[in-house]
Amino acid sequence: MKIFNTLIISAAFLLLGSNYSCAQNNLPSKDSLVRKWWKEAVVYQLYPRSFNDVDGDGIGDLKGIIAKLDYIKSLGVDAVWLNPIYGSPNDDNGYDVSDYRDIMKDFGTMADFDAMLKGMHARGIKLVMDLVVNHSSDEHEWFKKSRSSRNSPYREYYHWWNAEKGKPPYRYSLFDVNHDAWRYDSLTNAYYLHYFSRKQPDLNWENPKLRQEVYNIMKFWGDKGIDGFRLDAFQFAAKDTTFPAFPNGFEKNFTQYYGMQGNLHGYLQEMNRQVLSKYNVMSVAEGAGNTFEDAHNLVDADRNELNMAYAFEAVDIAKPDGYSVLHLKQIFTKWDSAFAAKGWLSIFLANHDQARLVTRFGNDSPEFRAVSSKMLTTFLMTMRGTPYYYNGDELGMTNAGFSKAEDYRDVQTLNEYQRQKNLGTDMQKYLQRMSFESRDNSRTPFQWNNRKNAGFSTGKPWIAVNPNYTTINVAAEEKDPNSALNYFRKVVKLRKDNLVLVYGKYTLLDGQNPDTYSYTRELDGKKLLVLLNFTSKAATTNTGVDFSKASVLLGNYPQSSTNGTLKPYEAVVYELK
Repeated sequence: MKIFNTLIISAAFLLLGSNYSCAQNNLPSKDSLVRKWWKEAVVYQLYPRSFNDVDGDGIGDLKGIIAKLDYIKSLGVDAVWLNPIYGSPNDDNGYDVSDYRDIMKDFGTMADFDAMLKGMHARGIKLVMDLVVNHSSDEHEWFKKSRSSRNSPYREYYHWWNAEKGKPPYRYSLFDVNHDAWRYDSLTNAYYLHYFSRKQPDLNWENPKLRQEVYNIMKFWGDKGIDGFRLDAFQFAAKDTTFPAFPNGFEKNFTQYYGMQGNLHGYLQEMNRQVLSKYNVMSVAEGAGNTFEDAHNLVDADRNELNMAYAFEAVDIAKPDGYSVLHLKQIFTKWDSAFAAKGWLSIFLANHDQARLVTRFGNDSPEFRAVSSKMLTTFLMTMRGTPYYYNGDELGMTNAGFSKAEDYRDVQTLNEYQRQKNLGTDMQKYLQRMSFESRDNSRTPFQWNNRKNAGFSTGKPWIAVNPNYTTINVAAEEKDPNSALNYFRKVVKLRKDNLVLVYGKYTLLDGQNPDTYSYTRELDGKKLLVLLNFTSKAATTNTGVDFSKASVLLGNYPQSSTNGTLKPYEAVVYELK
């Protein structure tokens, strides 16, 4: 996928004004320089269903992860963020939890989990668990009891609207075929709320009994020795339970109405007091609210809530016809500015809810796939904040090229396909868009070697393997010193060896250049320069740097640029004297 740089008005940067003047002119404050392991960590996101299958059922499992712990260790990463592995009927690939204290049968047993955690810790790898408590599965015992009777003690664990009050005010559902978040249940003549699929009823965080249940679940895993929690969809957890009507069209910006509502901060502070402060764990919530103030309220140290913000603004700009590099720079610069003095950020461009990194933000053609993958890796590992890197992106894995509805497994994609079909949409155009956007692109089996099923499984994989596994795989890239995989290891080591890349001041250079992204990182008298070409043509960046006083630390070409003119997708990190 080629990048098309579309011009955005230069006023976009002018509007930032004082928003990033602190980052441009001042060193980070003492608050942002306080050393923490989770600030210095590189987090590797691992999608268990697609990583490695040992028992041959076509589904990745915990024993499969155990078998590959030495590989994960070889990457140099510090922590694994593991997508949900709890008991689940698997409507949304484990994000519909039916038992928070058990392991999904597809993945193995609790004994397998204990062995995996022990193996990770033995290798110096920390484990961050995905905590899914905005909603549960409709097959959870809580919900079964909740829907059994209006008088059930579990009734208030979920959000119900009795039908005699009429139809509840419209709420948008991300995954429902009709995008209707209220589902009628005849058993008690009432509607229940589900922001996601019909099998994912939202939990009622306004109920203190429910909150205590969640904190006890967190303590269960904390006592097992895990090292962190990532709170899925948590910015949506608090609701106004009077359910006022929202304006027509609110769903076009539903986060404004769903995110950071009610007493969410009070609940997080309560969670911190009862759980997070009692364990040496990192904490991050999916989403960062609607404003910088929202994000700071989530993560500033004196708030006693969470450790770091995880904002989606940059991830959402990649479209099938490309994106603006100017826009990308604007987003990352303003977020860095807003957190220059307080708080901490997550740095990422891909995860399990996005298509593949190199397809969306780089160039997945055979000519440029590897070099653009390396460029993106350089970017993610040289920005201020904690980098999150999704499994397979270190190989430069690409979108799968799915062309039929039958290729997909994702509930969101399939339900939206049915909805668009019902609306009479041009389904060929819809499938073309899904080929670029669908989450299933990042969920195809990990490509270990060129043998059957990419070495992922001896059985039929739960979702098809990307056909390019014969050339893009671990075994092939291990042998190639210039591979995307081996470059990833070098960049991780560079970050580890230079704390300036973790804590150092970030300063944007040549901000109006539509093709390149250039910046410095500076700390304690050490100054690094990063030059990145985001295009498939040569590009020059005007940084004002005297390159005779710059030494190359790392580049993604055998011979790095020494004059500011960059080859296609070139990335260079220099030390300035």
